[in-house]
Amino acid sequence: MVFEKMIKIINAKKVASCIISILKGRYKSIISGNVLFFMALFFLKGPLLLAQGQAPPFLDEKYRPWADSVLASLSPEERIAQLIMIPAYSNKDQVHVDSISGLVSKYGVGGIIFFQGGPVRQAHMINRFQEESKVPLMISLDGEWGLRMRLDSTVRYPYQMALGGISDPELLYEMGAEVARQAKRAGIHVNFAPVVDVNNNANNPVIGFRSFGEEKENVAIKSLAYMRGMQDHGILASAKHFPGHGDTDADSHYSLPVLHFSKKRLQETELFPFQQLMDQGLGSIMVAHMNIPALDDTPNLASTLSRPIVTDLLKKEMGFEGLVFTDALNMQAVASYYPPGVVDVKALLAGNDMLLNTMDVPATIREVKKALERGDISQEEIDQRVLKVLQAKAWLGLDRLQPVDTDHLIADLNNPKAAYLSRKLTEASLTLLRNEDNILPVKGLENTKIASLSLGSDELTEFQKGLERYSPMDHFTFPGEGDMEAIYDLKQELAAYQLVLVGVHGLGIREGGNDFGITPEMNVLIRELMANQAVVVSIFGNVYSLDKIPGLDQASGLIAAYQETPLTQDLTAQLIFGGIGAKGKLPVTINEAFGLGDGLETAAGFRMGYTQPEGVGIATADLTGIDSMMQLAIRERAIPGGQVLLAKGGQVFYHKAFGYHTYDSLQEVRSGDLYDLASITKISTSLAAFMHLKGLGKFDENETLGTYLPAARGTNKAGLKYSDILTHQARLRSWIPFWMSTVRKNGSFKWFTMKSDSSRRFPVRVADDLYIHRKYDRKIFKEILDSPLNPEPGYVYSDLSFILAPKVVEAITGEGFYDYLERNLYKPLGAATLTYNPYKNYSLDRVVPSEIDTAFRKQLLHATVHDEGAAMLGGISGHAGLFGNANDLAKLMHLYLYDGNYARQQLIAPGVVSAYSRCVNCESGNYRGMGFDRPNKPGDPNGNAAPSAPESSFGHSGFTGTYTWIDPENEIVYVFLSNRVYPSRENRNIYRLNIRTNILEQVYQAMDKNQSED
Repeated sequence: MVFEKMIKIINAKKVASCIISILKGRYKSIISGNVLFFMALFFLKGPLLLAQGQAPPFLDEKYRPWADSVLASLSPEERIAQLIMIPAYSNKDQVHVDSISGLVSKYGVGGIIFFQGGPVRQAHMINRFQEESKVPLMISLDGEWGLRMRLDSTVRYPYQMALGGISDPELLYEMGAEVARQAKRAGIHVNFAPVVDVNNNANNPVIGFRSFGEEKENVAIKSLAYMRGMQDHGILASAKHFPGHGDTDADSHYSLPVLHFSKKRLQETELFPFQQLMDQGLGSIMVAHMNIPALDDTPNLASTLSRPIVTDLLKKEMGFEGLVFTDALNMQAVASYYPPGVVDVKALLAGNDMLLNTMDVPATIREVKKALERGDISQEEIDQRVLKVLQAKAWLGLDRLQPVDTDHLIADLNNPKAAYLSRKLTEASLTLLRNEDNILPVKGLENTKIASLSLGSDELTEFQKGLERYSPMDHFTFPGEGDMEAIYDLKQELAAYQLVLVGVHGLGIREGGNDFGITPEMNVLIRELMANQAVVVSIFGNVYSLDKIPGLDQASGLIAAYQETPLTQDLTAQLIFGGIGAKGKLPVTINEAFGLGDGLETAAGFRMGYTQPEGVGIATADLTGIDSMMQLAIRERAIPGGQVLLAKGGQVFYHKAFGYHTYDSLQEVRSGDLYDLASITKISTSLAAFMHLKGLGKFDENETLGTYLPAARGTNKAGLKYSDILTHQARLRSWIPFWMSTVRKNGSFKWFTMKSDSSRRFPVRVADDLYIHRKYDRKIFKEILDSPLNPEPGYVYSDLSFILAPKVVEAITGEGFYDYLERNLYKPLGAATLTYNPYKNYSLDRVVPSEIDTAFRKQLLHATVHDEGAAMLGGISGHAGLFGNANDLAKLMHLYLYDGNYARQQLIAPGVVSAYSRCVNCESGNYRGMGFDRPNKPGDPNGNAAPSAPESSFGHSGFTGTYTWIDPENEIVYVFLSNRVYPSRENRNIYRLNIRTNILEQVYQAMDKNQSED
């Protein structure tokens, strides 16, 4: 039955997931780990399909001629030196660089292992040393989680413990391939990875998070994928730390661990993944410094220096033919027992091929020569090892060595594909361990008061910033030194919230005897919060730290994120709100509550997710034109700045802020700043309300204005049908300059219209220090209803019906216009910035100014509506007045994209949005939908839509420079916000440059390019 299930699966990713699931599931008791491992190898397709008994790749005879010729040219001392690899740092001074240079040129060492530094500095060193070396140097680095483990300015991949929680080993193959590409670009040949130690000791002080986990089969499968990814792309992998450092309670950097295990236990557990990798062509192994009496009972002798372990076990019994590296010979597990030179000889005699971190090169060469003289080792043995090293160098391409090109090195090492791979790996690792009553993804935003709390931090975290994209919430912090008094204060403040989203930050990656930095006060706070309200806890650190927080099994939600990076925090926030799904499984046992293989799953796409262009099949490089266009618009003073958001398939793949609020360049635009949306208000308020009411059977576009608005009855507007009103062919006048009726010829306001101070009679704020009579709105509405209709039928864009829309909605619902929108749409969407009169709730530095009004209000319009008519109505109208940021407007546009459904809530009845967005009167030349704009000239670069936008697309633009467009065929949502009217509405450069539609066209071109390349 198991095999039948497996055979039906033909996709490699599905096979991998199935295998891992079986490993964790009910069949585990009837199928041995070895059988499952080989099933995985058999069924995995593509790069992971391997033959048994594969030799290391460099042992191919075609690499022998070059190696033989080089060997013949070397003196006995130079041959010894080829087995030495010395440490170097690219973050040290010139004295250090020169000292390494001296060792290379004088002694001809075989290789260099680089530690901390930067890629460009290191590349310059590599080029110098290679030029000075008689034989090309083998350059190595510890890059367990990518080059970032040692080098700044490079891509960071998740720790191996996080990777151990991923169900799809193909992702690890991709990682290995990308790490190999980066390593080769940086001039590196050997990566001392993967760590294949089976970490079955939670208190292990040195491995822990560096291991794929405690299950040998999982460790083997993940290690194999990582290894093959590297070696298939020309970088030598090195499995470590042989024969297994996963069950130790001492750190070999500082002391000699002792393993009191039988050989049988080692063979069944620790040696298992090493053997699997050897059988599949592993290129090299690093031997650990551990004392293992069952294999060699010599007191205080590290495995690195043990011939029974290195030669008899590794080389003979297990049949390993690849390169054998020692672990660093300056570590105290060996260095505290033997001086430099002596320790190197002992390692060589044990059977190691390359001596890592030799601390005294001349002493080592001298001591090896003594060993040769004594007959402890033969010249033939030395030559055989040197030949193997040289063959490996030939396989690595060192027989045709080229200098490292430092031009664009940083950019090449940080390419978007590599960053996206890191995102995919991190996302796949996040492990959901508690989800009581399916609290995640968070639902019912309109009825839930949410707070975030960061423990171990005294400032707003990336996690909290990520959460805020989804819903308005208050943020709290509790630093590591927080005391009981702070706990009491926090409890009082948090008592009013139904849901608290807790992030645990600043944890030590190793326990270090202090519970990873989790304090008793943190435990008290978490426990007491969980006792009183719904709490979701996210642990940004070593997964073993879960055991240091009692009672986590009582949390409403619990997420293991494995480490703390901006990306991990971002993705965890998305998981909580359903932008991504949960897929990870625990690779280790934490305690009785959280065991190996635990991990709940949730679906992605519940709400908008946030990714990068590669996440939707677009190359980041193909969108650079957007940045250029925005910079051009700012340079040409078409706009002071703006926000651009693009999403495809519900995934926001581009979201940037550009420029400044005004041309004085004092306040940068941020992605959360609010803009005056101008006429986008029409589709975001009036039309939104009508469509919502349509779904409730309370509004019908085939009915008339008089049907819904009593004040219209008896006027020439009473019989206007809403289908004509919404398509702008109801013969309504375009607009009425209401403000002009308030001004005398001398420019002052008429006494009964405006005052500089508010009062009972003049309570309605129009702008700063300007208030209008409390009943003036009646005059505006009356003027609209009394206005004549256009004498001829046909299309005329009009604001007038939308000015009346709030009164229509209030007449139908008996509820305030904005209150209705907020309750039924904005709150469920989590779109809090969609608001009128933002000065009431937001600081001015979060609201972008619009125009310097020299005609009516005589001031800079800042946090009050630009449109004069909307301003005279107190800032609240159906045609203008709404403010918001791109992110929140995109939520509403996604509601429209998915025909009224968002976050599994059908906020607008099915079919309504699609009906209102269709072209109603195309045959008569009116291209509009009911309330929505549609492409007026499909394919025309000067039209109101991108030339490649399909005819089914729709949206709206705004006078202040705003624009939003929805493409249901390609599932695209586009939001562009700017204040092109600053400082004056006479500025029309945005239209001359055609920036708004050109940006969307760039996306279509990028999509076409990707499809043609596929």
